[in-house]
Amino acid sequence: MLTNIYKFHDEIGTDEAGRGCLAGPVTAAAIVLPMGFANSILNDSKQLSEKKRVKLRPVIESSCISCAVAHVFPEKIDEINILNASILAMHKSIDQLQTLSEFIIVDGNKFKQYKHFSHECIIKGDSKYMRIAAASVLAKTYRDDYMDKIHEEFPMYNWKKNKGYPTKEHREAIRQYGITKYHRKSFRQLPEQDTLKP
Repeated sequence: MLTNIYKFHDEIGTDEAGRGCLAGPVTAAAIVLPMGFANSILNDSKQLSEKKRVKLRPVIESSCISCAVAHVFPEKIDEINILNASILAMHKSIDQLQTLSEFIIVDGNKFKQYKHFSHECIIKGDSKYMRIAAASVLAKTYRDDYMDKIHEEFPMYNWKKNKGYPTKEHREAIRQYGITKYHRKSFRQLPEQDTLKP
């Protein structure tokens, strides 16, 4: 069962989505929830169906004290690497919050100092704390919306379904059509023995 508070009643929770994708942005969300917030459905976004995530998003957004979402796009990912881009996305989402909190709980084990704020990294935090789980739902749903949008431009990759992850279908499309402006050029798009179409 998720816990609402880690240490402080106004702490910021943050998480990202899309780190392992071949295409599209890495997206992060940050959120501050009220002390009394509770939801029996909320969990790590990876453990929820798309239907449940979509249902939860307006509940989270209407209940929170403050929340924000930020994308970091492939060009920047290729420039600074995916770990740094994930952390940058989290920083950019925290930048947009309207809160006096100066304590951040982060999903995972890597983060960089944000201003003068204190932070703690929590492995599998999105399955332990509501603030991180809520951030994971926001990051995932907003990233999915973005991938659905760019799917219309390049339907042959079926991003509406695979969201840019390295599925067999996605890699077959890369093999056939090559890569787009939305693909991460620093990622291995195909297994080592394969070559991209010129």
